[in-house]
Amino acid sequence: MSETPGQNLSQKPDKLDITDIKTGLLSQEASLRIQQFGLNELEQVKPESVWSILLRQVNSIIVWILAAAAIVSFFLGDNLEGFAVIAVIVINAVTGFVLEYNARQSMEALRKLDTTPARVLRDGKIKEIPSDQVTIGDILILEAGDLIPADALILEVNQLTVDESALTGESVPSQKSTTASDEDAPLGDRHDRLFKGTAITNGNAKAMVTGIGQTTELGKIATLVSDAKRTATPLETKLDALGKVLIWVTLGMATLFLIVGFTRGQEIKQLIETAVALAIAAIPEGMSVVATVALAYGMLRLAEKKVIVKRLSAVETLGGTNVIFTDKTGTLTENKIEVQALRVAGNDFTVRLNANTEGVQTLEVVKGDQQLFHSPEVEMLSLVGALVNNAQLDSKKSDRKELGDPVEVALLSYARAAGIDLHKLHRDHKRQAEQPFSSDTRMMATMDQVGTEYFIGVKGAVEEVLALCSWKNPEERDKELEISELMAADGLRTLAFAYRQTSQKPGDDFTHDEKLTYAGLIGFLDPPRKEVVKSLIACQQAGIKVIMVTGDHPATSLKIAKQVNLVEADEQLVLTGKNLESFDFNSAPDQKKMMECRVFARVNPAQKLDMIDFYQKHGDIVGMTGDGVNDAPALKKSDIGIAMGLRGTAVAAEAADMVLKDDSFASIVHAIEQGRVIFENIRKFIVFLLSCNMSEIFVVTFAGFLNVGSPLLPLQILFINIITDVFPALALGVGKDNKKLMKSPPRDPKQPILKKSDWSGIVFYALVMTASVLGVYWYAIDELRMSPQEGNTITFYALSLAQLLHVFNMYSGKRRLFKNEITGNKFIWMALVLCILIMFAINYIPFLRQILSLEMLDLRSLELILAAGFAPVLVIQTVRLFFPIK
Repeated sequence: MSETPGQNLSQKPDKLDITDIKTGLLSQEASLRIQQFGLNELEQVKPESVWSILLRQVNSIIVWILAAAAIVSFFLGDNLEGFAVIAVIVINAVTGFVLEYNARQSMEALRKLDTTPARVLRDGKIKEIPSDQVTIGDILILEAGDLIPADALILEVNQLTVDESALTGESVPSQKSTTASDEDAPLGDRHDRLFKGTAITNGNAKAMVTGIGQTTELGKIATLVSDAKRTATPLETKLDALGKVLIWVTLGMATLFLIVGFTRGQEIKQLIETAVALAIAAIPEGMSVVATVALAYGMLRLAEKKVIVKRLSAVETLGGTNVIFTDKTGTLTENKIEVQALRVAGNDFTVRLNANTEGVQTLEVVKGDQQLFHSPEVEMLSLVGALVNNAQLDSKKSDRKELGDPVEVALLSYARAAGIDLHKLHRDHKRQAEQPFSSDTRMMATMDQVGTEYFIGVKGAVEEVLALCSWKNPEERDKELEISELMAADGLRTLAFAYRQTSQKPGDDFTHDEKLTYAGLIGFLDPPRKEVVKSLIACQQAGIKVIMVTGDHPATSLKIAKQVNLVEADEQLVLTGKNLESFDFNSAPDQKKMMECRVFARVNPAQKLDMIDFYQKHGDIVGMTGDGVNDAPALKKSDIGIAMGLRGTAVAAEAADMVLKDDSFASIVHAIEQGRVIFENIRKFIVFLLSCNMSEIFVVTFAGFLNVGSPLLPLQILFINIITDVFPALALGVGKDNKKLMKSPPRDPKQPILKKSDWSGIVFYALVMTASVLGVYWYAIDELRMSPQEGNTITFYALSLAQLLHVFNMYSGKRRLFKNEITGNKFIWMALVLCILIMFAINYIPFLRQILSLEMLDLRSLELILAAGFAPVLVIQTVRLFFPIK
């Protein structure tokens, strides 16, 4: 074949000159095509701008209400109060901006795949050029170890195998040929095509470029990544919903207060000032900052567990995840081929290779007769596998290198673990001839000289090898063929082996000179990761549904799912990409089948997106794990994308929210636990903040309705919110202890961040604190005849102390007051000490007292403050003895 017409190309203009595969493109023609088609690079996605991130920090209704309060304060002449509110807005915005700045994501990782050079035939000569200069019609010269720079049609091939796992999920390298394949076939079945971003593991080839840049299969996936829109996370949505509730509460209370005050004939300016105070009291200014810090602290904890979190809200989102889609290759499995099963002399064995701390592999017989396993027949099978082999396995334990086809590497690893000295074997056996594997013979054969003897070994497709062997009767051959089919159905890639020893030098066709002796069958499988079973059990206990989604063979996928206990041993349900093509996701039977299936095979990237969308529409919070380029769109589309850092591609890492640096599925369990702890901490500090803020609202409102004066000024309320509320809330946000969370199912994703019981608790806490503080205020003004400013000072300190001590009411369940997760949190004690020191500073520094319009405390005032501060804790704890609060 010397010429290929342009109409065979997948990307072409109306008319394209013929490419001569002997000379390749002329340099001038290549330049013209680069101008016409563009560079062979993937489009960049513009990262989120700095201004966009900054704008998001202030684009919320809560911030708008605070800004309105500041404007009203300026209008009324309360400049100090106005500037204080603006300062709160700025501090919140700057904190959020700094912590989210690193969340900007781009497609730069996809461009890194384009940095490798490419060898092409230009002007009749082989030239090495940058891969972005490869264009349509170029003739690629490819060898083992090369990263394929563009999609191409194979023209010439020699024992070519390609690792396409990043695109297809197939752990076994794909055998390539020039035989035309169906254009509509899955990527893994297009054996005459090469795809950009995949790697050649063995052999060499010539191929003509048919697609570059964004039109390649890799480019199509890149487009899916950029098109997959990320929705707001559940926490962001729930905090936003909570903010709207607070706004309505604020507007309602302020409006009611204005109406009542106006009907009583109160001064308009005083009414407006009080309404501003109510607005400030209702808004928990520190909520967003505390939530951000709680999430950031969770990020640091997870980093210690080898989990890198790229988006703050991703930590909490994973804690609420109730469905996890996991890739098979490299996630549940080791992403390497190992010998799993043997069939020798009518006996079946299941084996496993184990590595000790020094990296030395030993062989374990999992199933089969131990004595028969050490027979000469089993040893011969190992010997044939090691000889009919072109892979290399370095014997150095500290720096072991594996070169060649992964199946052949697996055979060498097995032979060495079985006790064969590979170095001595290849020194004694001098190769004289080789018949390479081809798509026609579907076999590989070698002839070695051992002293004066000759040893012929053959490995290949079972039916082809069996036809070369001598048999006592056809039933024996049929039995072996039947066994091989059962092994294949069980998900194993199966090869047959045969040999012949002779003292006469064989001819050129040494495999057909005489009948061979059948050695046996070997089945290969990508083994499951050892820690996965335990992790899946933990997910099951936590009520999380784990689903395998892979591009691999259905039988292989189901076998791995059974080995890791993802499905029951008798499970047979597997859905493939072809099944999904005919699915009607609106029909009840198809929906039921989707919900019941735990293993999906031969699934393409677009179908992964459809599956994630299906579960999200059913109200589930979906997590997705993966390591390949083919996983990137789904990682981005899911609520929480988790990429594998060691074996994973940079593309997957950039598309994900979290990266597991140790590639351990167990790290996902740690992350889930941390996410649940963080959400519980967030719930606790929101209950704390809102009960404190509501107590401020009640104090101002009830005092207004009772016409007993203004016990709190707007600036005092703002100070309490920022100091005495925020520091204890921060301490609650970074709590660690709560092991019971992983023994219960995930929270309902449709449920708001606060349940009815939480709101009941908030109102109860607020009423108790309000009654205590207003009681002391009334006693000071009415009974002790203190001045309004003295009463205001007592109210300020009493409410501050009551709120500080209120943190001890935030423990869960029936735990004791003096021994729980709150008293065991060192940050709680640090926050209390800091806030009390600030209170002392306010009292003894005249400048601070003047700003907050406070009086110097005397002993009588201090006694009232202590009584009002400790009374709510005593009342609440007494009630909890009879009505435990979660």
